[in-house]
Order: sequence, then C-alpha cells, then structure tokens
Amino acid sequence: MKSVEETKRSLTVAPFECAWGEELRFGEPGRGCIAFEASAQNDVTLVFRHQLGSQHYHYKTDTSRHYTVILGSHRNKRLKIEVDGSTAVDVAAVGLCCSSSFQSYWISIYDGYISIGQGKHPSNNLLFQWLDPDPNPHVQYVGLSSWDKHVGYRNISLLPSAPPNSIFWTQIEYANVHWVADAGDYARKRLSRDDCDQRVLADFLENWDFSDAVFVVGAERRVVPAHKLVLCASGDFPFEIGDGATIVLPSASYPVLHSLLEYIYTGSTQIAEWLLSSLLELSSQFKVEPLVKCCKEIIGCLEVDKTPSDSGKILIKLPKSGLQDHKFDSSPLKAPMNVQKVGEFLANGEHSDINIYVNGHGLVAKGHKIILSLWSVPLAKMFTNGMKESSATDIFFGDVPPEPFFLLLQFMYHGELKLDTRDTTSMLVQLLLLADQFVITVLQFECCKQIMEYLSEDTVCSVLQAVSSIPSCKLLEEVCKRNFATHFDYCTTACTDFVLLDEATFKDILEHGDMTVTSEERVLDVILTWCMGACETFHWTSVDELLRTSTPEQLFGERLSAINTLLPLVRFPLMQLSILKRMERSNLASHIQAFRQLVAEAIEFSHAGQLMPTSYECERFQHRRSSYKELQYISDGDNNGVIYYAGTSFGKHQWMNPVLTKNITVVASSPNARHTDPKALVSKNYQGTCFAGPCIENGTKLSWWMVDIGQDHQLMCNYYTVRQDGSTTFMRSWALQGSMDGRNWTSLRVHDDDPTICHPGQFASWPIVGPAALLPFRFFRVALTGPAAGCTWNLCICFLELYGYFR
Repeated sequence: MKSVEETKRSLTVAPFECAWGEELRFGEPGRGCIAFEASAQNDVTLVFRHQLGSQHYHYKTDTSRHYTVILGSHRNKRLKIEVDGSTAVDVAAVGLCCSSSFQSYWISIYDGYISIGQGKHPSNNLLFQWLDPDPNPHVQYVGLSSWDKHVGYRNISLLPSAPPNSIFWTQIEYANVHWVADAGDYARKRLSRDDCDQRVLADFLENWDFSDAVFVVGAERRVVPAHKLVLCASGDFPFEIGDGATIVLPSASYPVLHSLLEYIYTGSTQIAEWLLSSLLELSSQFKVEPLVKCCKEIIGCLEVDKTPSDSGKILIKLPKSGLQDHKFDSSPLKAPMNVQKVGEFLANGEHSDINIYVNGHGLVAKGHKIILSLWSVPLAKMFTNGMKESSATDIFFGDVPPEPFFLLLQFMYHGELKLDTRDTTSMLVQLLLLADQFVITVLQFECCKQIMEYLSEDTVCSVLQAVSSIPSCKLLEEVCKRNFATHFDYCTTACTDFVLLDEATFKDILEHGDMTVTSEERVLDVILTWCMGACETFHWTSVDELLRTSTPEQLFGERLSAINTLLPLVRFPLMQLSILKRMERSNLASHIQAFRQLVAEAIEFSHAGQLMPTSYECERFQHRRSSYKELQYISDGDNNGVIYYAGTSFGKHQWMNPVLTKNITVVASSPNARHTDPKALVSKNYQGTCFAGPCIENGTKLSWWMVDIGQDHQLMCNYYTVRQDGSTTFMRSWALQGSMDGRNWTSLRVHDDDPTICHPGQFASWPIVGPAALLPFRFFRVALTGPAAGCTWNLCICFLELYGYFR
C-alpha cells in the first residue's frame, strides 16, 4: 500500500450528510493523517470510524466507537472533539472557517492522540492536541461531513501518521521505541530493554565496555568500572591525581558507591535509609550537586517526620526541574550529566579514547566511543564486535563528507544542530544521509524539520533525490512532492535536475492532487525530457523533429518503457483541438502507439459535446490545478462565484456592486430601463421585476443578459446559478454561452423545455460538463432560445452567478 493516497477530487457535502469512500482510509487502523482544504461558514466536520458509513450517516446516531472533529462549531467559534457521540473537548477557537476561500487543515490520529492544525502538511500551525485516555485503536475510515450548511472539500490527501510530538520533530521515545518495516509502512512497537538494540547510558553502569576509570572501594578493595567522560560531566572527580584512572575509596562501602553511580548513569537510585548520610557525604565529595540537593531534602523531611520508610529504603529521583539542558528529551545523555561539559570534551579532546579521521581530510576530532555508541547502533556494534576498530585508537571513515560528519559529531555531543546559514539545505541533506547511515533517528527527524523550514523550489529536487531512498523520511518526501507539483513549471524550468529522479518519484509528482501547470503541453514536454534524460528541456515539437532521423530506442534508451506509463498522465483533452490535430500528424504519433491512441481519444472527446460517454469520466478529462483560481459552487446564492469575487476587487476589500466599481460589465439585450438595470442583476438583492427584453440577432429573436468579466480575465465555467424574479414568466428553453470576443458564441449548456424553475424568486443551478467546461471565456450570457412561460420573450431573472476556474 502506498504511504500516501490522493483522492484527487473536489466535493460538496450537503447539510447533515457525510461522504465516505474506500480511498478515504488510513494505511493502518488507529494511525493516519488527513490533509485537506475546506470552504464553509462553520462546522467543518470529520468522522473517524472502523467501517464505512453511509451518505445519510449522522454522527449523533452512530452506535459504534468513533471520533468526530468539528472545526468552527457554535457558529464558527469553537473547536470540538467528540468520542462516541459525547463531547470530550470543547475549546474556544474563533475564525477557523471562512466561506470566501478554501483553507488548508490537517488532522492526525496516532493511537488515540489527536493533533489538529492548519496548513498543507503536518508541520504547520498546530491548533490543538488531545490524548484519548481510552484510545480507539480501530478507527480507519474518514467521513467528510457537515452540519446545517454546505461544506466544500478539495485536495484531500491521506498521509502516514507519526508518533505524538515526533510529527513536529520535538522528541522521540528513544529507549523504548523501535521502528520496524511492515508492508512498506513504518510502525512503532514497544520493546523490552532486553530486546532493544539501542544502548542507553544505564547499560554502561558498572560495565567494562569502554571503561577508562575504576573505583577501588572498601576494605575488600572491590574494583568498580566507570567512564571518565560520564563522571566528569556529572561532578568533580580527581582523575588527574596519581595514575589518573583510579580513585581509591577505602572508607566507603560498595552499596553507597553503587547508588552514586546509579544516580549518575540513570537519574535515580534506591538506598537504605541508614546509608543516606554516607551517600550525601560521597556525593558532596565529588560535587554531584543534584544528588547532594536531593539527599539534603530527604534527610530534612525524615528529621521532621521521624517515621522510617516502610521498606527501609529511600527512592531518590532527579528533580524534574533542569531534567535536561538540551532540546531533545530523547537524547541518551541524561542528567545529571552536564551536556555543556560533554561538548567541551569534544572541543578539547579531554578523556578521548579514539582519533576520528576522514579519508582525504585527516583528523576530524578526538572522540569518545561511549558517546558515539549511545547515539548510533552501527557504531556501537563496530566498537564491540571484536573487529580491529574495537581495539584501535584511530578510526577511519572513507565515504563521508568531512563538514557534515563534524556536524554529526557536534549533534551527538551537544544535542542540537549548529548550522551556518550558507547553503543550509545542501548541508542538511548530507547530514540527513549520514544520520540514516548511522541510524541516528533523532537527528533524522531534526534534519527533516529544518529541511522543510528551508525548502524552496530551487532545492526541492535535490532533496527529493536524497530522501526517496530513506524509508523513515516519507513525510518529508511527500511534502517535497507536493512542493514540486505545486510549482511544477518553475521546478522543471529553472534546471533539469528532475531528470535524475527515479521513475516512481517522478510518476508520483505527475499524479499529485496539487499538480499546478499552465498548460498540458508543458507536462508533455517534461515527460519527454525525462525519458530522454536530457540536460535541457525539449518542446514536444523538437522531440518530434529528432524522430525524423532517430528511432525511439535511440532517443529514449532504457527509459523507453516508461513512455507508456507516463504519457497517460498528460491530459491531452485539455489541449486545443488545433494542437491535437498537429500531434495526430506527428512522428511521435507514428512511432509511439500510446501517444497516437491518447491523441485520438482527446480529439474524439473534443467532438463529444455534452453527450459525454462515461469512459470520459477519468482524471484525464478533468481540470488540473493551474494558474487559474478555483471558484467552487457550494450552494445556491453562496459567495463563492466570480461575480461576487469581482465585487471584492478579486479579494482585496469588502464586497461592493462590481458594476459600480467597474470590475465587470453587465449588458442586456434591450436598452437599460427601470426594470432592466445591469447593476440590479448582480446586486445580491431580490428584485420583484428584472428582465431583459428581446432583440433580433442574425435574423433570430433572442433575449439575453451578458456579463463581461474584463479584458484581463478568463473563466472556465463549470457551474452557474440564476434566480427567477417575482414574476411567473419562467424560462423553458435557453442556453448559457461563452465567448472570447463578445460576437462568436459557444454554447456551454443548452436547456430545451426545462421545467426546473417553477416558483417566483426561485434559485436554480446547473453544472457545465464535457469539453465546454475546459474552455476559457471572457464573456458569458444567458440567452432565451424559445419563449418563456406565457409565450413572452422577456428573460426574467434577477440574479446570475458563475463558477469555475478564474484567471
């Protein structure tokens, strides 16, 4: 199963209904993320349940376990989460919905942990997080619902969900979490410490691995191994005395020393109550200040209470304040270690046990095996598997770039990235590859986070090349694909690095729901260039010319087989008929069967008109996102159409009558008069009498209202709405027509004896389908083609609105 599934559709959900589908399904039960855009006045409602619901499903009547998230509840003032129909969360969240435009949201669920945010991907603008105390592990299907008003949804994507907080790359439960591959997805499972390969500092407590110091304790002179770096980062241990590696404690007992070391290596310890004063004395001797403070506080409490503990033992834990002095809770360098001191040991080489070299660069750093082993399982195994690196003091890395490798070391010692602003993305990509090579999961997520912060259209291609091979970076990969698809023209024009992408990644971009292009010819050009592996972008006519003297095998080489897979992703039906005719006669059509068939299909489609066969309902015949702005029909009389948009000066201010602001022009077939008023047609106010009288046009009687959306604008109309005035003069035969020059008209939808309008003041709306919906026009008119009810030729409508793709 793919990690991301695109529904690639726009839909409008009527009040109290819900849209379901097999494509709206998480990759694994209880875990998934949905990203989408919504347009609504209030109550953007999503339902998450184990099985599919029905269209007329309503969450308050659902008896099965489910979650419901409502954005803009209580008239767009609150955010609500319901569990099994009962309110679990109800918080103030003003302004979550906006009817005038689509807004991007995402909702992530991971084992009952629900995160909600705004933006196109789950790193943007977290609004709210909540953990269900009784998680529902089975929710898998997502229903897109509404309350009492229509809600429009589009650009719906299903993404894999990450564990709580790691979706924002702030922490990972490093010691207790292991990532395992499962059918192409990455799932998290809990492991016992015995099963977990990742080492933590507690593993080295009284362990001889990498030990470079010993304590000789008590009269029996018991030898206890330790590590200079750990001890010196936690307190003041005098290794400079004598041989520098042995500390003799003849008057101390082993249980007290063990408690001291256990506290340093794990952050907590237990000790017999009667030994507490000895532990205070020993921790004071070595200046382990957090333990000194804890011991003093406990002793003070015992003196006041005078009651001995039930077990005779005292549990001592590191205070929560100052638990970490670095940014990652998942760091294996746990307090009371001072991470600043650990970083100083890297800088000055103190207590180092290995010299780290990069071939061709020389010495990079004097390091410490214990630090490298805590962060990286491969390095830990290298130092302990009995190979030469296990005993060597000089370690050589031959296949790593030196500067990113040094940044990797700094991260291990400091717990944070320290990057120069120069060429940041390139450095982060190299560092990400190193983090993957050495399996440093925390650094991988941190690199992903920062790459997304710096990601641009100039760098997205190089990032994609790197992350497409790293399974744990699927979310970053999907963000890159969306960025590339959204800026397709620029990313394929600024350079030709896209030809280095593998076929699967390139195909995912071409299929992406956010794919935005200025023309389908551009898509065809890019596909042909990729198949040629060329260092410059070729226009299809240039490729056609090359085929005069070359064969497809010579031109496309080993990528020839990809032609049949990629060409169907070009939406040939969106091209002009004149271009399709040229393609029909081209060498590409002669040599490549798939090209010839797709062009023939598109030409047939262009002649189909409104009588469109069901075979033309696939994506190849649908609009793609482009430089056109989508103005989607939601409901009769809404504020989403082009005429309303023009009344806001195209989103710049509050609505004013667009005729008065001269953003559009309205003309009637009869002269302006009291009841033939152009500005009244677009005023949004109900008019009792508003009509256009008949005229003679090319020898034919017609009545029409015409809208000119402006010289610099075009609309591919896919829906329109009219409203009857207060009369009973209902139109029965009419057409919606479009034109580029105001003289030559194309019928977009023809109505013959249509009885839809049957009440004064009634709204009515119709979709535009087929090739006509793909054609851009400047002028639009509703024209009577036959007499209205009562055998009059007056066109009696008091409102007109147009929808579609506007530029």
